[in-house]
Amino acid sequence: MTGLGKSLRWPVLILAIIALAVLPTSLKSYGVYILTLWAVYVIAGMGLNLTVGYAGQISLGQAAFLGIGAYTAGLMAKLGFSYLLIVPASASICFLVGLGLGFPALRVQHHYLAFATLGFNMLCFLVFRNEEWLTGGTFGMNDIARPVLFGWHFSRAADFYQLTFGITVVLAVLMALLLRSPWGRAFAALRDNPIRAESVGISTTFYTLMAFAIGAAYAGVAGALFAPLVGFIEPASFTVTNSLAMLLMVIVGGQGRFFGPALGAVIVVLLPEWLRFAADWYLAVFGFMIVVMMVWMPGGLLSLADRWKRP
Repeated sequence: MTGLGKSLRWPVLILAIIALAVLPTSLKSYGVYILTLWAVYVIAGMGLNLTVGYAGQISLGQAAFLGIGAYTAGLMAKLGFSYLLIVPASASICFLVGLGLGFPALRVQHHYLAFATLGFNMLCFLVFRNEEWLTGGTFGMNDIARPVLFGWHFSRAADFYQLTFGITVVLAVLMALLLRSPWGRAFAALRDNPIRAESVGISTTFYTLMAFAIGAAYAGVAGALFAPLVGFIEPASFTVTNSLAMLLMVIVGGQGRFFGPALGAVIVVLLPEWLRFAADWYLAVFGFMIVVMMVWMPGGLLSLADRWKRP
């Protein structure tokens, strides 16, 4: 990156954050809802990007963690717990479950690991659907209230968006600090060459488990925000299809690139809404555009910057 590019990066980033923070003032309620949903998926995508993009571990179970976080938040909200406890609880439960899911990654890799995580997602979906005493089953869980923090009610769509966006920014800063730490270099070494990483003293067991656990914790936070956003959760929101959509989000944006999930969420969450003018054809148009992007930009949209730098 040139000196000018480096000097402009932070001002542009700060202006983008400010613009996104005040954007709801110019949108209708449905637009604010979609923008909040984008922020929720950015959080889940950051976690998946850590697991897949930075640590090189394939996962098709992120929607299951989103569901675990959402159902945890729904149950705790109905029991009267504060969201100051609900969000950490959702993240902690997903962290522990993600830690357990990481153990198959110690024995299998590539498509075998993909099948293992896919099976985990299907198992969670069956639990969500069949354990009616806990989750409401196919009837779902409704009337999930928006948070109340320090006397401030986040019932308005714009207020809840700003809360969600603020949490997204905080989690992005924490992820940036993690990736700049020795842990980030260990994750990269694990992705590039696990045998070499082990030979230089990096515990591949520990960092593999942490990649899954931290990625799952981010999805847990996203789930804790998803539940009050929609007010009603049911198993269909946490299927393997949703996990594939999250993986597509990371890959389209640029896996292993910090802003990849944010850009990928624009494509996966916002672009279908912008294409609704195409009526019954919008899904076909969306699918065609994704195929074209993957053919011409296999490294994701953020790989365009690398192409421009080439002589």
